[in-house]
Amino acid sequence: MILIQPERLAPGAYIDFLRRTDLGSQYPAERFEARIERLVSSVPISLTARDGDRLVGVLFGITDFAYWLFVTDLGVDRDYVRRGIGRRLMDAALEAAGGADDIIAYTCANENAVGFYERLGMSPARDVMVYNRVQWTDFTVR
Repeated sequence: MILIQPERLAPGAYIDFLRRTDLGSQYPAERFEARIERLVSSVPISLTARDGDRLVGVLFGITDFAYWLFVTDLGVDRDYVRRGIGRRLMDAALEAAGGADDIIAYTCANENAVGFYERLGMSPARDVMVYNRVQWTDFTVR
């Protein structure tokens, strides 16, 4: 049985998880470990999916707990995809942020994940703006 729960991860546990998911290619190389440490210690919504002791899913989100939720990370272990874990994590995040009837969810979807988000009922947004002057050297967590 997969258990979804709020949980604050240690940086090393999250980096290990990234190696087992497609999320491992979404981060820049610049100051990777220091930035992951800041992420896991401060993100307002931190949910995990576990199969016993094994970490099989993670969702991180930023929210105002009243109107919106921005999902920064949503990943599932490659050995556990297509089991509804991502959907359950998103449902739990919407509840944690204030309830699905009050919260608008946004994310920056990797092109390979667009179909997943569409199956959740999400659609491309026309009202999102980006401010990006960050140096970003692509790499994959291994």
